[in-house]
Amino acid sequence: MIQDTEKIYWLAWSKIKGVGVVSLKKIYDYFGNLEQAWTASSQELMLIDGIGKKLCNLIQEEKRKIEPEKLYLKHIEKNPKFWTVIELEYPKLLLEIPSPPSILYYLGQVNLSENQGITPLIGIVGTRKPTEHGKKWTYNISKALGKNGFTVVSGLAEGIDTVAHRGCLDGGGRTIAVLGNGLDRAYPSNNRQLMAEIAEKGLIMTEYEYGSQPERGNFPARNRIVAGLCRAVLVMEAPEKSGALITARYANEFNRDVYTLPNSPDNVQARGCLRLIHNGAEIIINEEELLSSLGIIPSLDQGQQLSLFPVSSPSLPEKTPKEPRLSSSFKLVYDSIEVNPTLFDVIVDKSQLNSGEVSGILLQLELDGLITQLPGMMYCRA
Repeated sequence: MIQDTEKIYWLAWSKIKGVGVVSLKKIYDYFGNLEQAWTASSQELMLIDGIGKKLCNLIQEEKRKIEPEKLYLKHIEKNPKFWTVIELEYPKLLLEIPSPPSILYYLGQVNLSENQGITPLIGIVGTRKPTEHGKKWTYNISKALGKNGFTVVSGLAEGIDTVAHRGCLDGGGRTIAVLGNGLDRAYPSNNRQLMAEIAEKGLIMTEYEYGSQPERGNFPARNRIVAGLCRAVLVMEAPEKSGALITARYANEFNRDVYTLPNSPDNVQARGCLRLIHNGAEIIINEEELLSSLGIIPSLDQGQQLSLFPVSSPSLPEKTPKEPRLSSSFKLVYDSIEVNPTLFDVIVDKSQLNSGEVSGILLQLELDGLITQLPGMMYCRA
C-alpha cells in the first residue's frame, strides 16, 4: 500500500481539467484532505465556493478516468521528485503568489534554506540576443551575487539567462533554472551541458511533467515562478516586447523589487529597461551599490569578503548594544528580530501578536531607526 496518500491525491486532482490551484486549495480546506474530497458527492462539491453545477459535472467526469494510485505509480517512474503546495519543503515565497504551481518538479541539490526564504533568491532575466554590454554586466553581477551568498534564479534560455547561470556558477554560487518544459530535456539543446552542471551544483524546477515540450504558452507561466521564487528581479537587457518584461510585471504584482540596467535609447535591445526605469524600477549603477541595496553591508576596512550575514571577529572585544526602552508589545517584536535578517512570518510567530499589529510596530521601529527592512519582508536590527 502506498504510504504518501496526500501526494497521490494532489497528483490526481492536478490532472482534472478546470480545477486550478485556487479551486484545489478551497477543496482541500473544505474536506481537510484530498482523499476524502475524491469520493465526495456532487452535492458536497457544490457547497464549495466557486464550484457550480457545470464544473462539478466536469470534475466527476474527469475523476472517472483516473485511478489515483495507478496514476501515481506510473507517474513517479519518470517524475520521482516533486513537491505539492502543502509540503513543508515547497518554496515558501511561491505560496505568496496568487497561482503557485500545485505540483512542482525538481532535479538536483535541494537547499531547504532557499525553500524557507532564508537564503535570498535573486532573479536575473533578459533578452535572448544581448549585446556585449548586457553580457558583461550580467556575468559580473551574477558572479558577485554567487560569491556573496545569493542564489541566482533564471530560465536557462539563450542569452542573458545562460550568462546569469554561468556567472553564478563561476562565482562558486548556487543557481536555480526554472524550465518551461519537462525535466527530461534542455531547451535550447545547446544548454544541455549547462543544465547538467546546474543539476550537479544547484537545482532545476518546473511545473511541467516529464515529456512536456517547450510550448510557447509555457514561458509566461514559467516567468511567474521565477518572479515568485525571488525577493528581487534584475532585468539586465530587454527590448520593449520581451518575456523579461513579463517577469518584471509579475514581480511588481507579487510585491518584489525590480532592478534594471540602463543603456542608450539607441540600443533597441535595452529600450524595455528604459521603460522599466520610467515606471519606477531601481537602476543598477554598480555591483557594490546593488549588493548593498539587496542587503549586504560590506566591511571594506577589514578586507572581509562581502557576506549577507555579519561575521564577528573573535580577536576583537564585542560591544554590547544598549537595549532601547520599549513598551511590552514593541519589545516583543524587537526581541523577535535576530542578529541575522529575520523573516516577517518568524517575527509574527515569535511575538505571538497578529500580523497587522506586527506590521504597525515594525513600521514604527523602522521610523525610530531601531530596525532596517530588507527585500523579501525581512528585518534586521539597525
